[in-house]
Amino acid sequence: MKPIKATNYSIVFEQYTYLKLADFLKKSDYSSLFILVDEHTKEFCLPIFLSKIELDYQLIIIPAGEDHKNIETCTFVWNELANLKADRKSILINIGGGMLTDIGGFIASTFKRGIQFINVSTSLLGMVDASVGGKTGIDFNGLKNQIGLFSNPKMVLIDVDYLKTLPKRELISGMGEIIKYGLTYDTNLWNLLKINSSIEPKNLADIIYRSIEIKNEVVLKDPKEQNLRKILNYGHTIGHAIETYFLQSFDKKTLTHGEAVAVGLVCETYISNKLFNYPLAELSFLKKYIHTLFGKIDFDKNDFNAIMELMKHDKKNIKGEVRFVLLDKIAHCKTNCKVKTELIINSLNYYLS
Repeated sequence: MKPIKATNYSIVFEQYTYLKLADFLKKSDYSSLFILVDEHTKEFCLPIFLSKIELDYQLIIIPAGEDHKNIETCTFVWNELANLKADRKSILINIGGGMLTDIGGFIASTFKRGIQFINVSTSLLGMVDASVGGKTGIDFNGLKNQIGLFSNPKMVLIDVDYLKTLPKRELISGMGEIIKYGLTYDTNLWNLLKINSSIEPKNLADIIYRSIEIKNEVVLKDPKEQNLRKILNYGHTIGHAIETYFLQSFDKKTLTHGEAVAVGLVCETYISNKLFNYPLAELSFLKKYIHTLFGKIDFDKNDFNAIMELMKHDKKNIKGEVRFVLLDKIAHCKTNCKVKTELIINSLNYYLS
């Protein structure tokens, strides 16, 4: 697989990855190099990374988990960088999934008005989603990705060896974004997923590559999400609200991003059927496919009002109105769609039925 050229950086795959990184660092005049990991990637992924390249670096470790994607973690890392005498010619290598590369990119882009960074994606979700597009950010007041900026890494490294370190639940999580790419952009990818349900790392390389190609194609055409890039939010209007609700609830188990998006995909496809006659047979297949792959997420009608309230904070809203990306057929989206509250509630009921 050849490297994919994004905007002003490359996404490189395992047969190129470490040679290209070593060559890049050798040619660059960085004053110091820092590696950012969380507790999990320090144990499972950092040894793989260091077995493939020799570096003179200083290590910074943060807690794992979405609940640490906040300003307090940023403050800790900024202090660490300052105490370790990082300057504007330093570079930060972020080794982790989408949560870590999101916050690591944000930290780097705001420290001393911005230092350069490289992302090493270690989760399936991070590889197919966070690796492309230049979005960085943190959660704020319990709401996802409320603070952030567009800032591109100097390079993104993709090595499927890291997928072998993931628990099955985390591996499955990444499938939510891959399914989204098939539904919204690539009929062939969706058809491939329908007949091939394997999520073994050794079988995912081509699917990862195509998913990255899709997101890259979309982002290059619309880097600041003015039009086409909005299709990448399919499943996320409801999905993000559910993810945040479970994160804030004391009596519910935190969901992975992919699990929440999977709920959103079913619900928003139901809405697509009702508003734009998206094929009922395809909707029924998707619901069965999602329930089989992810299991059924445990919530009920008592949770609906809180989920609806959280939707009001979605970044795509216009003048306080919730706006959706919807489908009228595979790989054909409609953006900025208004949806009545009753229909959203019906979609949640459909998912649960």
